[in-house]
Amino acid sequence: MASRYQDANARSDGYADAVDLRIPAHTLTCLPWRALEGRIAEWDRLALDASEPNPFFESWYLLPSLLNLPATDAVQVLCFEEDGRLAGLMPITRSPRYYRWPVPNLSSWVHDNCFCGVPLVARGAEVAFWLALLRWADANPGSSLFLHMRGITENGPLHTALTAILEADGRPSGIVHHEARAMLASELGPDAYLEAAMSGKKRKELRRQTNRLAERGLLRFERRHDTADIGPWADQFLALERSGWKGQAGSAMACDPGTAALLRQALDGAAARGRLERLTLSLDDRPIAMLATFLTPPGAYSFKTAFDEEFAAYSPGVLLQRENLVVLDRPDIAWTDSCASADHPMIERIWREKRGIVRLSIAIGGPVRRAAFQHLLRAERSRVTVEPAS
Repeated sequence: MASRYQDANARSDGYADAVDLRIPAHTLTCLPWRALEGRIAEWDRLALDASEPNPFFESWYLLPSLLNLPATDAVQVLCFEEDGRLAGLMPITRSPRYYRWPVPNLSSWVHDNCFCGVPLVARGAEVAFWLALLRWADANPGSSLFLHMRGITENGPLHTALTAILEADGRPSGIVHHEARAMLASELGPDAYLEAAMSGKKRKELRRQTNRLAERGLLRFERRHDTADIGPWADQFLALERSGWKGQAGSAMACDPGTAALLRQALDGAAARGRLERLTLSLDDRPIAMLATFLTPPGAYSFKTAFDEEFAAYSPGVLLQRENLVVLDRPDIAWTDSCASADHPMIERIWREKRGIVRLSIAIGGPVRRAAFQHLLRAERSRVTVEPAS
């Protein structure tokens, strides 16, 4: 079924027709990330004009990440300027290791709670940005053997532009990892979508669980887009997430002071810019399921969800996601990324679409470096099965 997400991506197909590899009159500089603390206003303007939205590289999320997470001193930011305005931005780092191998590389910087690695690039500047970045990487490889891009949306505007440039340039490159994660993208309304996604038997079971849960107290859904009570809501979310299996595994955001601070500051910054939706299912004013979604038109990112495992028999997380289908009625949101791992047992019971997320490795530098990279790429790709998202 065609979707608004697919229609939006179709606009970028023209990149494959012809690519001019000459560098336009733009500038790209590599700066310490703290240099951006004084450029918040233009950074926020870039985010609103981005060819492809990525809340995790917006000022209100990236800066709290860099301020609160460990080992960020080495992170730098590539800033692309066009006619004196900030038109592109991507955090980057030099690593002496490539996952478990001791292979130096240049890499876009992402972390465990960053679910998209697409650079922020102004509409229409996609080709110019990638050309400038690749020329910069060629001139400044240091000890790095190649450039590694993580968390790139498959066939999105940035990926399409980059692929066209790499093909036109004859530059060795390859997708070295692919995953397809759940996405919500449909012209159907909430009720029709649920009916198409779940059998009548399963929908009946959800109604039964709702009724049984309501017998235990006052059951209420609350959806908020304002800035009030952000701090208390964040505290409740952190406590709820930590109370379950994530807390036991040590992966809940509250398990580490840095990630807890990141969540609080990011929610506060997103709400202040109208980029946050909070959805809560409560029983007698006790939150039993919570969801924070970043609104980045024309898309959205279902950032974090948590539920009270004491009520697991009533599927509170699924009940909350059923309520969350209201996003399908928003004219400004064409798609929502689940930010969930592939084959997630809960979200894939409801969301039927898939979004491909890839990692790419790209040759940089001179002939010797590129030849060595091609040997590494062949070895790695022999272990990778790449399947397009359906």
